Amino acid sequence: MKYFIIAGEASGDLHGSNLVKALRNQNPDCDIVGWGGDLMQAAGMQLLQHYKRTSFMGFWEVLKNLRTILDAIRDCKNDIEREQPDALILIDFPGFNFRIAEWAKPKNIKVFYYISPQLWAWKENRIKKVKRDIYRMFVILPFEKAFYKKHQYKVDYVGHPLLDVTEQFQSTPNFRKKHGLNDRPVIALLPGSRQQEIDNMLSKMLAMVERFPQYQFVIAAAPSQSLAFYQAIIAKHNRHKTLSNNVSIIQHQTYDILNIAEAALVTSGTATLETALFNVPQVVCYKGNPLSYLIAKRLVKIKYISLVNLIADKPLVTELIQHDFTIDNLEKELRSILSSEKRQAILSEYHLLQKKLGGAGASNRVAKLITELSY
Repeated sequence: MKYFIIAGEASGDLHGSNLVKALRNQNPDCDIVGWGGDLMQAAGMQLLQHYKRTSFMGFWEVLKNLRTILDAIRDCKNDIEREQPDALILIDFPGFNFRIAEWAKPKNIKVFYYISPQLWAWKENRIKKVKRDIYRMFVILPFEKAFYKKHQYKVDYVGHPLLDVTEQFQSTPNFRKKHGLNDRPVIALLPGSRQQEIDNMLSKMLAMVERFPQYQFVIAAAPSQSLAFYQAIIAKHNRHKTLSNNVSIIQHQTYDILNIAEAALVTSGTATLETALFNVPQVVCYKGNPLSYLIAKRLVKIKYISLVNLIADKPLVTELIQHDFTIDNLEKELRSILSSEKRQAILSEYHLLQKKLGGAGASNRVAKLITELSY
């Protein structure tokens, strides 16, 4: 059995890597190739193209890089033609993956979709493409099954794969000492994974260093970016020479950072749920290209931008979006979640959130279903 997997960003690479491991457990002789990242490659997938080539976010950014994206879609189709897989597994990344699915369906390639695109948030009419081109959809959020049932489309709810990841986590021995961290409490900074969003987010996050001198700040650097990129941003904002001693940059160890953090400032995305699963109070932040934000505001139909609040269906954590994402607002909210009263309230809600997500085992459930349905 040969599988071709496509993941287009860091979170997809993470979940894809666990799926690769689970597929190999189900069928040790299977052949797995595809587009993804370092984690999928390390798990045993033959990496044909890295997701960094197509990792753009926002309407304006996608338009600017449309030629690059179209070239990548063409190359991906060529890779699939050459590899002749028995099944195609798509992980989120809808703008790219829907095009691939539409092309693959007439070629009698079984197309599985793991981690549903957020059709319930916007572009609900894409359900037609799902029903036409996707052989089986595996969803990871509790409310998604009801959404698809409304559209008369059967899906499998498998639970959230982050529960697998956090359950398997083992802290690095002497982590603080290895990275030169002192005994002061840690505030984690998770500014995203793409250069444009890191540029937007990190400057305001770094402004907290002077305002909270009793804490040390640790940047969870994205594996797709160089340390020099972060160092350049710090140097640009190091006007009073206070950042060098109070800010650390650590790559590939986000969970170790969250494991010792008192609080976190997190760019909206998968990282918000990861932070919650590590029981770290957080402020969710987002500021994008103004044009992209205006378009999204008109099109997107959701009350919240963080996975934490979407799953809880209430404002469990504060979201500072676009114009609300200011240094003063960030300071106010950070002080709030560091207070014992607010902190305890968030931790209690996190416990309920984790129960709502069910237990671990999503990767194994998906692998088992794909293995059974591929024959």
